Amino acid sequence: MNEKIELGVINSLKVNRVSEPGIYLIAGDEEEVLLPNCYVTKEMEIDSMLDVFIYTDSEDRLVSTTLTPYAMKNDFASLEVIDFAQFGAFLDIGLPKDLLVPKNKQKTTYNIGDRKVIQVIEDDKTGRLIGSEKFVLSKEPENLNIGDEVEILLYSKTPLGFKTIVNNEFEGLIYHNEIFENIQIGDKKRAYIKLIREDGKIDISLQKFGAKKGDDNPSKVLEILEQNGGELGFTYKSDAEDIKDVFAMSKKAFKASLTNLIDSNKIVLEETKIKLK
Repeated sequence: MNEKIELGVINSLKVNRVSEPGIYLIAGDEEEVLLPNCYVTKEMEIDSMLDVFIYTDSEDRLVSTTLTPYAMKNDFASLEVIDFAQFGAFLDIGLPKDLLVPKNKQKTTYNIGDRKVIQVIEDDKTGRLIGSEKFVLSKEPENLNIGDEVEILLYSKTPLGFKTIVNNEFEGLIYHNEIFENIQIGDKKRAYIKLIREDGKIDISLQKFGAKKGDDNPSKVLEILEQNGGELGFTYKSDAEDIKDVFAMSKKAFKASLTNLIDSNKIVLEETKIKLK
């Protein structure tokens, strides 16, 4: 059980009493929070434990829900803009109350239907959860090493490449000339640490690298062939962009994979296509 009720995260609390608007849950310090009737079930008996998310209602009172939001406090997420006002924009966070991104926390233009990568933070002045495009990131990537697999969220496109959030905590960059698949802002992907710079920023690769670089590419070609009936209209002469779209690899890597598969007698190369043997 949580010793104290904590805003913006999942809390484990005990059912303490029943009231007209719902049931009240209690933490170890005896502070209570309401779980409205719309979330109450018959299984929620006095003294039973519940895992609930804590946020604030329209009157800035703490309230709980059994729903899980798209992002919690300090998390980064790509959320849809569903409304805006003079003082800010509202994003769908998966709760009855939308997430406000105040004007002073915005860095880009907001339109309904846009998706924005934001960080969920607690507003110091109001005690509410809000969204911000002015990220707070750690500059000391401890416990990370070159070659480690990480989770990234793409949040900005620059002349050099795509800026990313690494493991929900650090800043990374994927260079344009190392991207061999279609990606866009808001994508979440598994990736690999290529370099950790002195300023704490991280160079990211979407492909495994090292002594066995490219070993997975022939298997990827075989898998995509199997998914498409055993043949595809690709050869050594195919367009690099078409190869990137279908196989998510460079033309050089694709040609090396074809040679590998032909030599190992797994595919047949015809004039206008490749086929599984």
